Amino acid sequence: MRFATFLSGLGASITTSLIAASAWAQDGIAGLETVGRPHAEGIGFQPAATELARDQQWLDHMLLWLCAAVVALVTVLLLVVIFRFNSRANPTPAKFSHNTPIEVTWTLVPILILVVLGSFSLPTLFKQQEIPAGDVVIKATGNQWFWSYEYPDQGIAFDSFLLGRDQLEAAGYAPDEYLLATDNAVVVPVNKTIVVQVTGADVIHSWTVPAFAVKQDGVPGRIAQLWFKAEREGVYFGQCSELCGKDHAYMPITVKVVSQEVYDDWVARTRTAGLGISAPVRVASAD
Repeated sequence: MRFATFLSGLGASITTSLIAASAWAQDGIAGLETVGRPHAEGIGFQPAATELARDQQWLDHMLLWLCAAVVALVTVLLLVVIFRFNSRANPTPAKFSHNTPIEVTWTLVPILILVVLGSFSLPTLFKQQEIPAGDVVIKATGNQWFWSYEYPDQGIAFDSFLLGRDQLEAAGYAPDEYLLATDNAVVVPVNKTIVVQVTGADVIHSWTVPAFAVKQDGVPGRIAQLWFKAEREGVYFGQCSELCGKDHAYMPITVKVVSQEVYDDWVARTRTAGLGISAPVRVASAD
């Protein structure tokens, strides 16, 4: 969406903050746990919320152990050579041009390692890249510097802007979620296949949500796709992950995973909310 939608989204954000602050506080993320977010001094992955994320994290851990084993083996061999075949321990070295068993071994072992890598990593890669039929299809367009979203099957479209520090509390977010929270979040049902079509309106952007293990560049003039099936209700944060200009750090992604009933309620209210406006998510009303 272009400049007109930018203005409508900006106006909707201001209107929502000033007029419906109490509604945001009541309906924003009440009842939803914040699951996918970075933590200070964190060194591990965010909690895996999709099958893709579990596969990715398992593969990462397996490769870490494999790399550690290779490093340990090479270190042991180096130590053997240093202490067993130095000039003091071995003053008269053997003279030979080759050793067939060793050459066969150092050829077969790397091949075996590559086979192990491929047998585990390629299925994970194919699962990510083979896009299934989506229960919900969303088009995400990166702009300098905000995201535009369209739900073509539901007739919904809105822009998503970074929330200012003074807007977080009214919207139901914690103060330390500045640079993570947006005024309009992507809302999806839990345990449903979500297909996101990603593109860019001006330069290359990247739609990334670590807890879902999805990351896809949005290139102007092209449509790329990603998919995920969130298995846990909650609030998840992502970020544009392709350097796209001076405000690259200020175009976060917020995804709210809710029950099917809450999602249907949100869709119905957003359809009647007006162009470019996303209705608040009413988790408490889904009883």
